[in-house]
Amino acid sequence: MTQYSIHTRSGLPDEWQLLLRAHPRDSWPDHPNFARSIRNWMGAHQMFRDLGALTEDDTRSVAAGEMELARFAGRLSHFGGLLVANLHGHHGWEDRSFFPELSPADPRFDAGLETLESDHLVLDETLERFTRRANRVVQLAQLDEAQSLEEARHLQDDAAAITRFLARHLADEEDLVVPILLHHGLRS
Repeated sequence: MTQYSIHTRSGLPDEWQLLLRAHPRDSWPDHPNFARSIRNWMGAHQMFRDLGALTEDDTRSVAAGEMELARFAGRLSHFGGLLVANLHGHHGWEDRSFFPELSPADPRFDAGLETLESDHLVLDETLERFTRRANRVVQLAQLDEAQSLEEARHLQDDAAAITRFLARHLADEEDLVVPILLHHGLRS
């Protein structure tokens, strides 16, 4: 089996796009099997994209001196916490419940689902780095503003990594999973 890394792929491999070609993205909302549960799942994905972008923009703003450190620390604690907690919960549910439901419906895509689960392990590592540094920024904001700002500059790289990761992973996940759901009438 060929392994596809989140760091080296740019879209789904051709063999995993079989159902995507039959059910292109722009046709999904009009498909009779495009259920509220699919819309909600994709809505969660959009929330992750938005929170990632907000966090990245905030880190850029504080590093450029455009946002006050105390305001940034509060926003980072709130929105960064939402991003991390919700991502962990969401992909944990996908790995334990959602993907195992899809596999019996269409085993042709098991390798793709396994790759998405592997992405979740990489995401866990990325979120752990982000969380450690974000916690340090928030703690230092009360103790040493200069050190906190220095950490925030490094946090910019972590936030950008999350945004890039989510852009690729969530697009791949939707492009693989939604056509399976539509084709087999799952969750409708």
